[in-house]
Amino acid sequence: MQFFDSFFSFFIDNFPPLSLFFWLFPLSIIWSFVALFFAGVCKKNLGCATGYSRKFFHFLIFISALFYQQYFSIAGVFILGWSVSIVLLYSIFKGEGNLLYEAIAREKDVPHRTKYIVYSYLATLFGGILSNFFLQPFAIFGYVVTGFADAIAEPIGTRFGNHQYRVFSFDKNKKSYRSIEGSVAVFIATFISIYAVTFFTTTVHLNIFYLAIVAFICSLAEAVSPSGFDNFILQIVATFLSSFLFFYS
Repeated sequence: MQFFDSFFSFFIDNFPPLSLFFWLFPLSIIWSFVALFFAGVCKKNLGCATGYSRKFFHFLIFISALFYQQYFSIAGVFILGWSVSIVLLYSIFKGEGNLLYEAIAREKDVPHRTKYIVYSYLATLFGGILSNFFLQPFAIFGYVVTGFADAIAEPIGTRFGNHQYRVFSFDKNKKSYRSIEGSVAVFIATFISIYAVTFFTTTVHLNIFYLAIVAFICSLAEAVSPSGFDNFILQIVATFLSSFLFFYS
């Protein structure tokens, strides 16, 4: 019961004040719509594969969460989350053929394209909430690793992924794969993203050896994550490992 009381207090304590909500919420809806619209343009007008367009949107939203949290604390991230939710619900309502829907709905997920949009959304939502609930100061590392490293992995895998391995899927009839090339990209991007955020936002000098271990574990976490749920697992793992990294640096 104490856990649920603490969880409820977390939302109450960080609920956005009206003075912030009234101007940031409409701007955030516009920004979320623009980000998804341009992802759709990349796919339908520029001929980009869905692996590129959906990760373009993914990258923009996660990096936005980083800046929102830095400037507006968790209250700002709540507003961003609500805005993205509205835009995603609208894209799902419009359905197949719509620019917004096609930006993030993968052809390989047929006939469950909408389901995997929802999976990814819920994974992102709960990963962000739990990261902030347990280790709020380090949640930004979960954002940047998931936003940058995971966003790099799928395009790299799409373009260069010649060595594939199968990953677990909750749909028994769906075969899901990742690639060694994509996992290597996660390792490199995780290392760079954590180092860069630390360099620009703190005065901590990271232990490079420990940072490499964190990046390696994050790449393993992404590699074994069930299809559609890597946003959850990678956020949680990156957040918790970053807290240990800072402790030992």
